[in-house]
Amino acid sequence: MVEGAAVDVLDSPEAGGAAIRGGVLRLAGYAGGMALALAVAPLLIRHLGVVDFGRYTLVISLIAMVQGLTEGGLAAVGLREYTVFDPAHRRRLMQELLGLRIVLTFAGVALAVVFGLVAGYDGELIAGTVVAGVGLLLLVLFNLLTIPLQADLRFGWITVAEVLRQAIAAVLIVALVIAGAGIVPFIATQIPAGIVALAIAAVLVRKAISLRPAFQPGAWWTLVRETLPYAIAIAIAALYFRIVIVLMSLVSTETQTGYFATSYRVIEVLVAIPALLVSATFPVMSRAARDDADRLLYAGQRTFDAMLIVGVWLTLCVALGADFMIQVIGGEDFEASVDVLRIQSLAVMCTFVTVTCGFLLLSLRRHTAILASSVVPLTFGVILTLAIAPSEGAEGAAIATVVAEAGFAAAVLAFVKRRSVAHVPLSLRVFLPVGAAAALAASVELLIPDVHEVITVGLATAIYFAVLTALRQIPPELRGALAPGRERDG
Repeated sequence: MVEGAAVDVLDSPEAGGAAIRGGVLRLAGYAGGMALALAVAPLLIRHLGVVDFGRYTLVISLIAMVQGLTEGGLAAVGLREYTVFDPAHRRRLMQELLGLRIVLTFAGVALAVVFGLVAGYDGELIAGTVVAGVGLLLLVLFNLLTIPLQADLRFGWITVAEVLRQAIAAVLIVALVIAGAGIVPFIATQIPAGIVALAIAAVLVRKAISLRPAFQPGAWWTLVRETLPYAIAIAIAALYFRIVIVLMSLVSTETQTGYFATSYRVIEVLVAIPALLVSATFPVMSRAARDDADRLLYAGQRTFDAMLIVGVWLTLCVALGADFMIQVIGGEDFEASVDVLRIQSLAVMCTFVTVTCGFLLLSLRRHTAILASSVVPLTFGVILTLAIAPSEGAEGAAIATVVAEAGFAAAVLAFVKRRSVAHVPLSLRVFLPVGAAAALAASVELLIPDVHEVITVGLATAIYFAVLTALRQIPPELRGALAPGRERDG
């Protein structure tokens, strides 16, 4: 290296600590955004009423499926490639990704509109679908433009833009409630919010990349060909968790479907957390996969240990606090959702394992392994829901989702463990102490049965992390990264 030359942050000893702090920062931003959304949700729901809120949710869900099916893992693949390419290749990559995502999003929204017309949606729902499609395009472009920021581990600006987007949407929703607006204006709140977030990202990356999209199908095919199995896997993942609700509507009652849907809404928020955390370390893992197998093994093991600890803790919190959560969300009419949520809480820790191993396999370009693993939850979810839900209702569907997610976690972990496939044999030694800590923490409910669930969760959390600390199971990198002034390892 030439003396005085700048060191790439991903090759520096500070990379690990920066990634950990970035993940925590993004998690805090996500929590803030969810808090804003929850704050205005009662206003929106009460203003629209049961029927119109259902129509509003229908449009949002339709566009969410379009997002999942057209994304195809391109953001994660783009981030991986960006971290290993030279500057010239990075500029071409970003131009190709921008062009491809614009075309795919337009095609997906067009198909959604056609579906709405065939399904007999009225003019308001069709207009809402188009408007939601514009908001989706802005979100897609924003996510792509954050790739250079993620590669440089600059998560602060990403978090600022994301929280600001949520805040603008929340303020506009309040204003529209006061103005007595209908469905379409509420859907349109994502457009000005998306424009602001996109503008922030564009200003920050304009010197690093070209903002001009490239519409070159040949280059797109070169980009997609190798990652096609991963793209299919992402599409399956976008469907399998939602397909249980669709099947419930076919094989069970509307009441049982409503109970399951209430629990699902809680789980849906939580299962987004592991992707936020692991994606912060993904640039480090991708660079290590290219240059340093030992560093990859070290980073992968530490990430796996930390994610399992957090995942089990969240499962513990949901299981112990399920009654309080359902009371806040739905009230006494949804009391039957409590046991459903307790069952589904087990899916949370499985998702943390799945996401961690999935990103590790992605850094190693094991796309076929990811695809093979993703078939497991779709198969289990469909078969078990059809078999159990007709008789057991929402609880049967919850069991189906847990078994499906556990099967997914086992499959993807098996691929990571195989030396012939991943060359990164993760140790599972953390399972035993984490399980013991969780068991001791869960006993609080039996030992102190007559206290508020919030207190129970707080005491269980204290016991859980105290036991893990005593057993020296908290990764030292996590403590070092979050303790100002301490020396950090990469």
